[in-house]
Amino acid sequence: MLNFDEDRFIRIQSGAVGLADRIHETVGTCLDEGVENLFFLGTGGAAILMEPAFQVLLRKSTFPVFRDMSAEVVRSGSVHLGPKSLVVIPSLSGTTAESVESLVFSKRQGASVLSFVGHGETPLGQEADHAFVNFAEDDTSCESFYLQALLLALSLMSHRGECSGYQDIVSELGLLPELLLKAKMTFQPQALPLAEAIQDSTYHIISGAGATWPEAFYYGMCILEEMQWIRTRPVHASDFFHGTLELVEPGVSTVLLKGEDEFRPLVERVDRFVHRYTDRVAVLDAAEVDLPGVSEAVRAMISPIVLATLLERVSAHLEVLRDHPLSTRRYYKRVEY
Repeated sequence: MLNFDEDRFIRIQSGAVGLADRIHETVGTCLDEGVENLFFLGTGGAAILMEPAFQVLLRKSTFPVFRDMSAEVVRSGSVHLGPKSLVVIPSLSGTTAESVESLVFSKRQGASVLSFVGHGETPLGQEADHAFVNFAEDDTSCESFYLQALLLALSLMSHRGECSGYQDIVSELGLLPELLLKAKMTFQPQALPLAEAIQDSTYHIISGAGATWPEAFYYGMCILEEMQWIRTRPVHASDFFHGTLELVEPGVSTVLLKGEDEFRPLVERVDRFVHRYTDRVAVLDAAEVDLPGVSEAVRAMISPIVLATLLERVSAHLEVLRDHPLSTRRYYKRVEY
């Protein structure tokens, strides 16, 4: 496959699911020590990748769970953030300034901090109370962060008696590294035409709902905008008909991400609408990916992981077609801001 190291991908995703037992043990310890709520903090793309796990807890658990912007919570605080809080902070580099600041702030409030990082010898790797290190790079970090956060959410629910069949789910997630690799290979012929379609437009509307909305937001902001300098309008499918629909006209590119959860009909509604008014519609559907051994319930939770692994192939072609490496930046970590 184009610009892709298969062994490295398997190693990184296997590393993520391989953290399951340690995450489960750590969550149990935190509960035994009196943790009464959970905060997802973080910055930028890494924070977005926590969203599906946050949704699982918000909708399927009675355990109090919050999410906030790191840069805001350190300025406002929260009446919910204190000694009985577990704060989850992801950062691939382990050095993200706003996230490091939120770690310091959270510990000052007496909270315990759990970090997901790609590099251990960093502030977030060394100063968190519980640091989970799984090396990854930009092209492999999405799946890794999605998996680790999901394992955390499922573990919390399992300890509270809210997740039946926890070990079976973990076993199914263990199949994903190899299955995702096969999905990439199968999708390869479709990736190039989609990349060609994306490169031909300077503006894209990208939409999803439920578990696929975070991936739509992430891909639009962190890949198309940050890594390719392509103007993008990520919009949740439920908000599409409250503003963004007026931008749809012939020639306007729309990218839709369909998952397998109960929110799929929201994206299908957008799909029906945009096909009436523009000829430039691309649909990525997690349901079309073959995942033998993975149950329907688990498929519903992992749609963003599946879509992220397909979109990585699109990104690999985009950087070649546009002669714009994904690592090229004008401002990000290059100038003062």
